[in-house]
Amino acid sequence: MSDENGTRDTSAGPQGTPAADPTDPRAGAASAPTDQDRTPAGRSGAAAGRAEAPGTGPRPEPLRFFGTTWVDHDPGLQGYAARRAAAAAGSLAAAVGSCFVLRFAYQGIAIAGLGGFVTLLVVVMFAICTALAFRHTWESFAKRPDPDRQASLRGLLAVGFVGSLLAYFFRTFTEAPGEKLHRAEYEAALRQYERRSTRRTGNPSKKRRRT
Repeated sequence: MSDENGTRDTSAGPQGTPAADPTDPRAGAASAPTDQDRTPAGRSGAAAGRAEAPGTGPRPEPLRFFGTTWVDHDPGLQGYAARRAAAAAGSLAAAVGSCFVLRFAYQGIAIAGLGGFVTLLVVVMFAICTALAFRHTWESFAKRPDPDRQASLRGLLAVGFVGSLLAYFFRTFTEAPGEKLHRAEYEAALRQYERRSTRRTGNPSKKRRRT
C-alpha cells in the first residue's frame, strides 16, 4: 500500500524481513543454484545410466577345490593345472595315510586274538566297501547321483573312504573330478538360454516388414 506521501511500502517476509526486490540483480544471483547445491545423486544417476546391466545368462557351477577355473582352464599358480596337481597330490597323500590307519586297526584286531575268521571277515568287509566306494565315486563324476541312494550308501562310503580318495586321485589325471558333467550341463543351459533369447527378440527385418 502507499501512504499519503506516495511512498511504497515493502511487504514483510517471514519474521519481518523485507521481500527481495525482483528488479535487484543480486536477487537473481542469490537464487541461482551453485555447484555445492547440486546433489551428487544426480551425477551418480547419470553415471549409473551409462553403466551396462549385468548379464542374466546361466553361470557355471563351481567345483570343489577348483571353483570356476574349469570353464576356461585358467592358467597361473592358482589356475586349473596347478589345482589339478594339488588335488592329485592331496588325495594320494590322504589315501596313503588312511592305509596306514587301517593297518594299525588290523594289527589291533590281530593282537586282540579274535580269531582268523573274524580277522578275515573284517578284511573282506573293508575291501568290498572300498571297491563299492570307488565305483560310486567314479560314477558320480559322470552323472548326478540319486539323493536317496546317496543317503542309503553313506555308511558304506564312510567305511570305504579309501576307495573314494583313490577315485578322486585317478580322475585328476584326465580332468577336474566332475568337470565333464558340469561342462555338459553348463553348455546345455547356454544353448537353452540362447534359444529363448532368439525367440524373444525374433528377426528385426521381419518385424519392420510387418509394420
